[in-house]
Amino acid sequence: MGRSLVIYYSRAGENYVAGDIVSLEVGNTEIAAKAAAEIAGADIFEVRPEREYSPNYSICCKEAKGETDEGARPPVAEYPDVEGYDTLIVCYPCWIGTMPMFMFTLLEGIPTAGKKILPLCTNEGSGMGKSESDIREACPDADVAYGLPVRGCEARSARPDIERWLRENGVV
Repeated sequence: MGRSLVIYYSRAGENYVAGDIVSLEVGNTEIAAKAAAEIAGADIFEVRPEREYSPNYSICCKEAKGETDEGARPPVAEYPDVEGYDTLIVCYPCWIGTMPMFMFTLLEGIPTAGKKILPLCTNEGSGMGKSESDIREACPDADVAYGLPVRGCEARSARPDIERWLRENGVV
């Protein structure tokens, strides 16, 4: 099975959940990521973009769209040390049909060759978007497994699905 590291980004505050804009004390992706880490007995690393996004949901969406349209690679505050890990469980919200652009900065800035990458994407109906193929393109020497889409509004009850997915991918 090897050692696993959960790498995640989550956004608390204003979020789109089940058709409404609500304020979350803890972001949905954080809930799913922490469940994955606990189930897998994995270490965990929270990704922080160097520049925070607007706490206003609509403005944040505009910022994310601009970055996605540009193919931007915004800087991250810190990179995890992935040496010694066989599997990277990468958890993120679906922004504009893929991962937030700074997550690409992170993945392109760490050695992923020979590692298994398991994408977990929280969303409110878009599923994985095109994030799986985008990760394969960003990490061509990694083994990118099929991802797990988790509806944000169901993150607190997704533990059985997360455990099944981790089992199917040989992590537990």
